[in-house]
This record gives sequence, C-alpha cells and structure tokens, in this order.
Amino acid sequence: MARKLITVSDMTSIPSEQYRTIRANIKFSQPNRDVRTILVTSSIAGEGKSTNAANIGVVFAQEGKNVLIVDADMRKPTLHHTFYLDNISGLSSVLSRQSTLQEVIQETFVEGVDIISSGAIPPNPTELLASETMTSFLAEVKDLYDIIILDAPPLLFLSDAQILSNKCDGTLLIVNTGVVGKAAVIKSKSILTVSKANILG
Repeated sequence: MARKLITVSDMTSIPSEQYRTIRANIKFSQPNRDVRTILVTSSIAGEGKSTNAANIGVVFAQEGKNVLIVDADMRKPTLHHTFYLDNISGLSSVLSRQSTLQEVIQETFVEGVDIISSGAIPPNPTELLASETMTSFLAEVKDLYDIIILDAPPLLFLSDAQILSNKCDGTLLIVNTGVVGKAAVIKSKSILTVSKANILG
C-alpha cells in the first residue's frame, strides 16, 4: 500500500512536485490566517482523499514541520495500511475516553510524520466527531504539532466531514475527474459552505 506515498518513493517525480505546489498554495491562500488543522475530504469514496492526505502530510514534514495525520474516517479507515501500522487503538479510543492521546500516537517510517489511526469502528462516529471531546482533542494536538491533517469520510451521504470542517482551520475538497460528477462536487461545496468551512481549494 505504501506505493501510494509517491512523495517518499520518488521525491523528484512530477506528482511529488505537485504535492509541494499544493503545500505552497495552502500557505499562500491564507496569508493572514494560521492554517494548522487541515481537513481532507471528497464527495464520494474512491477519489483518493486518503492518498492525498498522506502525501500532503509528508511534503509538510519534508519542509521541517512536525506533522500529525489523523484518520478521522471511523467507518472505512485506511491510513494505518499506508504506513504499515496497527489499528488497535486510535481516534475512537481517545474520543470515547478509553485511551489517552499519548497512547494512540504512532511514529511512522517518515521522519516528522506521526499518525493516529481511526481505532476500533465505533457505533456512533458522527456523535464522537461532534463532541466537545473532539474539540479538546484538536486543541491538544495543536500544542504538539505544527500541522495536523485529518482524513475524513466523503461528504455526500454522511455528515462526519461537514461537522469536522467547522472545527478545522481549512478544508481541501479532493475531486477526481472521471470518478465523480460535476453535480456531486457542486453539492459537496455547498455542504461545506453551509457548515462555514474555510475551503482552501
């Protein structure tokens, strides 16, 4: 699965350079705002949001930033596969107060990148993400890391990403042409606008 991390396997490739462009664009898009918690979502499944979240995290780390990537998709988590880590405990364990933050942070093979996997799939992911505990969690990780990237479920059909977008400094909407239709993307953008998300691009 780690082959998806093109920013690690081939740092001089065109895709790697494009991820560095995204990193620069995120910085330049909000010159007067400190964007440190970034939500990555898509309209539907299969658009590559998790792959993008991981690679964007890597290019921030390559710049010397201390990065945390959080798998906030507590329905179909994939981040632990990308980094060859286990998913015994994670975000769901912290939000349900079964684990402390320090217990669920995992180091990766990429210098400067830690991850928190989703943890066991809970019966109530939406409620956990909407909770005050989630708000406290984001405040706590901001004290430890320069950049926090949250990989969220797709926007259509679930309210998880919409809830999280309101709690994060900025949101990236991944659009995979050929996979998703224009109407779905327009609907996703309107959902983010309603939730007062700061859409970075």
